[in-house]
Amino acid sequence: MKFAFIIDPLERLDPGHDSSVALMEAAQQLGHEVWITQAEELGVVQGKATALLQAVHLKPVQLLENRWVAVSDWFTLGDRTRRYLEEMDAVFMRTDPPVTVPYLYATYILDYIDPTKTLVVNAPQGIRAANEKMYALQFRDAIPETIVTQSKQVIRDFVEQKGAAVLKPLGGKAGEGILFLQPGDRNLNSLIEISTQQGKVPIMVQTYLPEAKDGDKRIILLHGEPIGAINRIPTGQEFRGNMAVGGRVAPVEITPREREICAQLAPTLKRDGLLFVGIDVIGGYLTEVNVTSPTGIREIDRLNGVSLGKQVINWICQSRSHQSNA
Repeated sequence: MKFAFIIDPLERLDPGHDSSVALMEAAQQLGHEVWITQAEELGVVQGKATALLQAVHLKPVQLLENRWVAVSDWFTLGDRTRRYLEEMDAVFMRTDPPVTVPYLYATYILDYIDPTKTLVVNAPQGIRAANEKMYALQFRDAIPETIVTQSKQVIRDFVEQKGAAVLKPLGGKAGEGILFLQPGDRNLNSLIEISTQQGKVPIMVQTYLPEAKDGDKRIILLHGEPIGAINRIPTGQEFRGNMAVGGRVAPVEITPREREICAQLAPTLKRDGLLFVGIDVIGGYLTEVNVTSPTGIREIDRLNGVSLGKQVINWICQSRSHQSNA
């Protein structure tokens, strides 16, 4: 089969951490063709989505002393060629957020892939519908008490009522811009003003979950089913557990409560074509639904001796086979 990955420039990716590289490696190891492109290289010709594609060959990472190690020349690229994306069996949209206007335009282009010929992961309309902060609000039984507003007074009232809260920009990623708020903080007004751009941009505020000190769990879902998890634990004086800000990772089990949350999400994720998703859970509460380029594969594989990438690729192959035989 042929797999295309829309990613950020390959040389900027960390092969020992990046889930896109893990997925590409898995496809290659299973005998499939792997192609790459970037969002700015997409277009529409004769009513069909096209891309400037390059075949890629990867030298897989090796697990040495409990960490993934790559050689310096870990990838080789072929010549660029413009092709219709529906010549691929599957296309992964894996460009990192934030979801900017050019990012949205790329999803509109992906709408012009014939879904009977090619599976897009995740579906472009699903990505547009699923802001990674706002999407969780529809699952009210699963989330902590949450508000979305640009009003300083509403935010202050919420923080004073709850005693502590966490502020999140709606377009942030990797923990960027997340703030811990307390009523007595003399900088509280300034923090709110900066985050809301003087009351012009709404932000999310959630009641602080004390269990955050014990970790922020990332659970990977494939077609609505949980297939692996890691715990990201804050280190030092940092209250955030994100790996991008230094959180350490540890193996962890998926609890019955977390499986209930996944079951709540599954029908909606399937409806929206969100096949490969990473959810964040703290203390039994859903805090985010990550759909653009969820990470965690490398860490789960390393800690549990599995290959989530191969599981994902094999599921896609089976799905495409069933569709072609229908």
